Amino acid sequence: MEINSLLAYINRIVVLTPTEENILREKVILRKYLKDQYIVQQGDVCKYVNFIIKGCTKNFYMSNDGQEHIVMFSIEDWWTSDMGSFITQTPADYNIQCLENTELIQLTYTILEELYIEIPKLERCFRKITERALVASQKRIVRNFSKTAKERYLIFKDSYPKIEQRIPQYMIASYLGITKEFLSKIKSQLAHNM
Repeated sequence: MEINSLLAYINRIVVLTPTEENILREKVILRKYLKDQYIVQQGDVCKYVNFIIKGCTKNFYMSNDGQEHIVMFSIEDWWTSDMGSFITQTPADYNIQCLENTELIQLTYTILEELYIEIPKLERCFRKITERALVASQKRIVRNFSKTAKERYLIFKDSYPKIEQRIPQYMIASYLGITKEFLSKIKSQLAHNM
């Protein structure tokens, strides 16, 4: 069943008993989205925290002038959500859109809170996941202030080798905070130096 990838992920952080696994199985929602479909739209309340079984998504902010600012990509065995909206149940700052046909395991806020009571070790698990996400976010902010575009691209390429081949170059450029033309120039320089 599709939930096995989620159970394997959780069991790398905390070990669930067969009974706890069955409780979790009964509470999750399995959902499929088509390429280009939105999981969350800016301004709507984020109803789910999403674990990706298959597919690829982007989290982005759309500014008033129509500029897309990509803040995150997510692939298999990763989580995606507008956590600020999900936790506070207020309108989302970000859009989450599928870049491929995507299969997810979803948990609502209420169900997640129930699971924390029924399976206390899940609260520790999600705390660890949230801590990792916070650290990654803070490191990215520092990189954006302290590294050149070329250095940021090399870090992205090394950190996420499975993502680069799956998404268009203009989206990588948006994630890096540069134009697609400048990214092409960086890639050309790197190819020339090899």
